[in-house]
This record gives sequence, C-alpha cells and structure tokens, in this order.
Amino acid sequence: MERQGCRAENWERIMVAEEFAATSVHNVRFYGDVEIGRNCRLTDVKIIRGSGKQNGAVKISVLNEGGDGNVVLCPNLTAQLAWMMIHFPSVCRLAEKENDDGGRCIIGDGAVIEGATKISDCIIQSSEEIPTYIGPDVIMEKSVTACGAEVTDGAKVYESFVGEAVHLGKGFSSEASCFFANSYMDNGEACAALCGPFSCSHHKSTLLIGGEFSFYNAGSNTNQSNHAYKMGPIHWGTLQRGAKTASGCHILWPATIGAFSMVMGKVTQHPDLGKLPFSYIFGDTVKTYVYPGTNLKTVGTWRDINKWPTRDRRPATRPTDGSDIITYDFPNPYLLQVAREGKQVLETLRKEQGDVEEYTYQNCAIKRTALEKGIRYYDLILALGHAEVTMCDDKRYIDMLGFIVDEESVNTLAAKVEDGKISTLKDLQRGIATLRTLRTPLSTGSEAYKQWVEMIKKDARKEFNMGDVSEEQLTDFIKNMKWTTAVHLLHQQGH
Repeated sequence: MERQGCRAENWERIMVAEEFAATSVHNVRFYGDVEIGRNCRLTDVKIIRGSGKQNGAVKISVLNEGGDGNVVLCPNLTAQLAWMMIHFPSVCRLAEKENDDGGRCIIGDGAVIEGATKISDCIIQSSEEIPTYIGPDVIMEKSVTACGAEVTDGAKVYESFVGEAVHLGKGFSSEASCFFANSYMDNGEACAALCGPFSCSHHKSTLLIGGEFSFYNAGSNTNQSNHAYKMGPIHWGTLQRGAKTASGCHILWPATIGAFSMVMGKVTQHPDLGKLPFSYIFGDTVKTYVYPGTNLKTVGTWRDINKWPTRDRRPATRPTDGSDIITYDFPNPYLLQVAREGKQVLETLRKEQGDVEEYTYQNCAIKRTALEKGIRYYDLILALGHAEVTMCDDKRYIDMLGFIVDEESVNTLAAKVEDGKISTLKDLQRGIATLRTLRTPLSTGSEAYKQWVEMIKKDARKEFNMGDVSEEQLTDFIKNMKWTTAVHLLHQQGH
C-alpha cells in the first residue's frame, strides 16, 4: 500500500478483512482506527480517519433542532426504526445501548471511495452485491450510509444517515438529518430534517429544516423557519406523504400539511391541515387560502402515484434487516381515513359557520365554493377505495414514514420494548416486518374510477391549452392512461 502512495499514522490501527485486496487502494491517507472490508476500491482519498474517541452512539436531533437527540445513527437504521425512536423514547434508548462504541471508521465490503476529501468516524455500510459509492470532494463526518447509497460531487455530510439507493450530490449539505430509500438531494441543504422515501430536492436555494417529509418534491427556493423568531430553533412541522412545495414557498413552523397537498407562497398561520389531504394551499403572509381535495384531479398526482414503484432502485433481493418498508397502495387506509375526516371537517364548518362566502379553519380561509367541491372530492376518494368495506374495522391508521400500519399494532410493539420483551433492534425490525397494511384495491371498472380518469384527462387538456405541451404528448398521455402501472400490479399480486 505504501508503494501505491498510501500513508498511515499507525499501520497497526488499520484493520482489513482476510480477503482484502491491497492492490485496489491507492493514494489514501489513514489516521487512527480504520476497518476496511473486502473488495473495496479506495483511490485518491485525502483523509480516512477513525478518531479513537469512545463517545458513545451518535444521537442527533431531527425535527426539533434544539432538542436532546431522538435518532441514533446506527447500522441497519430504517425509516420505521427512526420513526419509532422519535415517537417512543424506549426505542431510542435501546438503540443507544446497542451502539455505545465509536471512534472507528468502518468501510464495508465492495465500497468504492474515489477522490473524497475526508471520511471521519463514519460507518460506510456496503456489500459486494449492493456497493456504496463515495465520490470526489466529499466530506463526511460521524455519519452512516446504508448499502447502495451514493454521496458524490462535493457533498458535505455531518452527523447524518444516508439510506438505501439515496443520492446526495452537487455540493448538497446535510447536518443532523436522515434520508431514506430512493431520496435524491442535489445542490441545496438540510438540517434536522427527517426525509422519508422518495424525498427530492434539486435546487441550490432550497433548505429543508426541522421537518418530516416523504414522497416529497421541493421547489426551488423552498425553505422553512424553525425558530419563529422567538425561542430558538425548537419548532418543527410535517409535510405528509406526496406533498409538494412550489418555487419560493416558505412555511413558518410549526405546521402540518396534509398528504398530496401543494403549498405555494408564504404560510405563517401555523395551520394543522393534516385532515385536509389533496389540498392546494396559497399563502401571502397575511392570509392563507385552502382548496381542499383539489389536487386529486391533477396530472401531477396521477404521475406521482404511478412513478414511485417504478423508481425504486433497490435490488429485489436486498436483506430484510435494514431495508425500509414502503406502502405504495393508492388509495390506502390512511388516505381513506383522512379523506373521511376531511369531509367531516368541511361539513362541520358548513353547519357551524352557516351560509358564508368564506369559512375559517386553522387560521386559514376556505371559500364556500372550495368547501363544496372539497366534500365531493373526498367522497370520490372514499368511493375509489371502497371505504364502506375497508374502513369498517374502526382501526386508527398511521403513516410510519412510508409504511401504512394500524396504530394499535405499533403501540403494542413499542410496549414490548418498554417491558423488555423485545431487547434488540433486530428483533424490533422483525416485529415491524410482520405488520401488514390493509389492502384497498382500486376497481378500474367502478364509476368512481372512470370519473377520476376523466378529471385527470381534463387537467391534461388544460395544460395542453397553455401552449407548452404538444398535441402528440397530450394524445400519448391520454392513450396510455391505464391503471396497468406497478401500483395496480402490486394490488393484483397481493404485495
């Protein structure tokens, strides 16, 4: 290795696998305690360091940036484990107990590290079947990757978790954040962010801070405020699955945005709109308008639902331990639940506030016409999912950062951790894997489905009339609007 330009502060502190190939390591500087797996390729790395400091598990504060720490960065971390650590302190304590060592830099089998600037006190999980890639000019400190992660092109990652098939690149900066399966982050930055599956940001001016996101798309110059200009960075919020923010969107935490909603402008009213999914939300600092359910009828929602299963870049044969569980179903029990609650909210507003031009909900305004349309949209969602059948069990469902499960089952698992009946993270992972999502098959022969498709086609024609879409594109889109996508196939196969 020295003949190949490598140097070490102390070679006796460098541990390698029995099948380690020294010929694949060139021009690397090692400091402190480093472990290298087999069939790794390390070239032109300025610093790989294990500090040797036994400071215990790395625990970060996501959501509440000023908190005491609620997620332990550990091997085989998943979106569901992170979610449970945040909601159940006993799970976080269990993770701390299992991961109380530190001070080493561990590089897994098959990892490729090329041109990185510094890798310090990191665990680079990797396997020969699912290799991890760390590219040029990257700085990583006290962070963990899952197998198949990619961090490249000057990304800077501090005390963060980079999950399965996650990409961080083009100078993206992360501090105290987690990114789970298939998330894609370029150019911008994240701090204290909990990014569930398929979270996406591409723009230099975009900041994700103090928020929970999943199946999320960030517009350029999107950001949030987590200090409310008063008590420090302690506030946080949630953009539920499928939510989007338009260019220039600013949300003042705390706030909750419902599933599959679009947020535009500056929202300062701290609303909890979790019971109004599929909404358009317009803020102008002084006032925020909500148009409930209207995003159900858009081409964008149709495309999102259909694209996510096809864009899962994780190998089908991946290990169960350490793999995020993703519910792709549309609709699903959680969406049906909040649609039913949304309809009840709107009907209650109409009853209590009377026949007015503008209703008030969560410090936001809902125009009368928007309220009436919202009730009809939520009726359509309930009909799409056969809610009279699938919601008759009266269970409460939650979105466990990508995985739809009933709340009671999750609480039962957490109680077993608290009581010591589940004493390892591996056993907890197995318990989570046994949970099942109630199936909500979508019937393509139903009148509700036909009505929904016609709404999507109408929205496509509206976009065509704007002049940016060719007639060929429009015709091709409408011609291929068949529910033969991966989502439907998953239903048919019972997955």
